[in-house]
Amino acid sequence: MRLPNQNVNLPIFDFRGPSPLSMLLGFIFLLAGGLIWFITGWLGWIIIGVILALLVGYGVKVANQWEKAVILRLGKFSHLAGPGMFFVIPIIDSVSNWIDHRTITTTFKAEQTLTKDTVPVDVDAVLFWTVVDAKKASLEVAQYRDAIFWAAQTALRDVIGRTNLAEMLSDRERIDRELKEVIDRRTEPWGIVVNAVEIRDVVLPSGLQDAMSREAQAERERRARIILGTAETEIAAKFSEAAKSYENNPVALHLRAMNILYEGIKEKGAMVIVPSSIVETMGLGAVSGLTSLASTVKPSND
Repeated sequence: MRLPNQNVNLPIFDFRGPSPLSMLLGFIFLLAGGLIWFITGWLGWIIIGVILALLVGYGVKVANQWEKAVILRLGKFSHLAGPGMFFVIPIIDSVSNWIDHRTITTTFKAEQTLTKDTVPVDVDAVLFWTVVDAKKASLEVAQYRDAIFWAAQTALRDVIGRTNLAEMLSDRERIDRELKEVIDRRTEPWGIVVNAVEIRDVVLPSGLQDAMSREAQAERERRARIILGTAETEIAAKFSEAAKSYENNPVALHLRAMNILYEGIKEKGAMVIVPSSIVETMGLGAVSGLTSLASTVKPSND
């Protein structure tokens, strides 16, 4: 598996200086210059001046605004320096690490990991974290960037194994919070704080996607049928109540029938066929005649 890129873009002029070995060579040259001074006089002074200038230059360091330099003195932790310009004693002091205090993003994933209900998934996530204690990040763990990457990936696999697929797809915010707590507990001894964890994507096998699509379609069809059946039941109940209202009130029933008939024939070109018994009982012949007369008189008035 490929690790995230750990390269750091340095400025063109890097004042971080050489290694202690270079400092030791500088002192050797200084002794050699002193020997030459005894031999040649003025040339020895020039060589000594050049060597001293190089040593002073190598002792000057510059840390960026977002950086802290971890200073070791004779191999032991001395202090933190930066940001800005600071000085180290050549050979005695050395800068072991340059710690970036900005918020850093790390992407990680878990491939073919089984959920609690034994479904293989591929999960992509991104981690936002910050170094708050440069001393711990430098002395308590080697390559803290790689360490937090592996800690995040292991925590992601652990959380996936304890979560059902349905929960993973519907409740990502809870999983993000759980991941943040797990990773934060692991990185706290290293002086690293996890700001946030976000799951970017959950990829399912193609066969499982088709099965889930059919299941969702069948579920929607079932709900539609239930809703339709519930509506029919409610309509039947309302009709039953209306029938009870019209049962002992023939006048109201006739008025309702006339209203229905009127609504059917008021549209232009509409035709309604009713039994003759209903026409005689309700006197619909007169009503139809009046309706036809009204439709004939109206154009003449216009």
